[in-house]
Amino acid sequence: MAEKLTNMANITEFLLMGFPDDQVLQRTYTTLFFLIYLAALVGNLLIITLTTIDLHLQVPMYFFLKNLSLIDICYVSVTVPKSLVNSLTNSHSISFFGCALQVFFVIFWGGTEYALLLVMSYDRYAAICHPLHYEAIVNRGSCVQMVSASWFSGCVYGSIHVAGTFSVRFCGPNIVRQFFCDVPSLLTLACSRQQILEYAFIIASCCFAFTCFILMVVSYVHIFTTVLRIPSAKGRVKTFSTCVPHLTVVTLFLFSGIITYLAKNFKSSSLKVLISVLYTVLPPTLNPLIYSLRNQDMQVALRKVDSVFVLDFCQLNYSLGEELFGLNLFGDL
Repeated sequence: MAEKLTNMANITEFLLMGFPDDQVLQRTYTTLFFLIYLAALVGNLLIITLTTIDLHLQVPMYFFLKNLSLIDICYVSVTVPKSLVNSLTNSHSISFFGCALQVFFVIFWGGTEYALLLVMSYDRYAAICHPLHYEAIVNRGSCVQMVSASWFSGCVYGSIHVAGTFSVRFCGPNIVRQFFCDVPSLLTLACSRQQILEYAFIIASCCFAFTCFILMVVSYVHIFTTVLRIPSAKGRVKTFSTCVPHLTVVTLFLFSGIITYLAKNFKSSSLKVLISVLYTVLPPTLNPLIYSLRNQDMQVALRKVDSVFVLDFCQLNYSLGEELFGLNLFGDL
């Protein structure tokens, strides 16, 4: 029995066996993952570009949105590229250190995004409930401090869970039934009664996350109360529309996270993998669409960029055509 116990120091790699071995299905998953990853990169890079170059978007709300897009790029890049490489090379291995890094960064970026969503809800609360004092409350210094606090909390959150997860001894095979290293899948490989520390961290994290959620709810209760006091129906709709993208993103993030934690009770490994995609890949891909489709300022900025690009493209074609035209007519003179 003692020979079956494998200490974490003796493990050099894990095998990620999230997707089926069928080659056709693997190619389908690889193509789908690549397209989704490309869409997430393009969408979030576009938001970062627009919020950087457009002067009308140099306000706290879009400063937070720029950070959210940066976090989403990092978040989706932790898991998908490794999965794509494994599928293309027909390899399932990930080093012990690489697995620990994946756990850390998935929780780090996820925790940072959750904290930033809380900050963004406070921003909407200050803008709607205290418009006269908004610039004093949410100034440049406070924005940097709140974003830094979000990143720091995510770092602490990730470090704690890595310490709790990899403090255990692993028994049996080193096969992870997932397309990336995640805490629930790794804990199933741990020896009995070895997961107590990590479970304690999970309970503490859930309590902290629930507290943040209550603060979001309180913010939006005040927001709804203030919006309902606006006499004009058009004014109520216009004011509330600034909160719709954030509410949609929060709902998507929390819903996918809750479903993922419930998925550990599912017997089907394929269903677990599919649900894991909900919280690791879907939010970073849909967030740019949510903010660009529902936000008039983003649409205006995007049209400006498109018009400038089309104008430059037309001018370039005109110049090239003029050169070619001149060479064709007067080349022999």
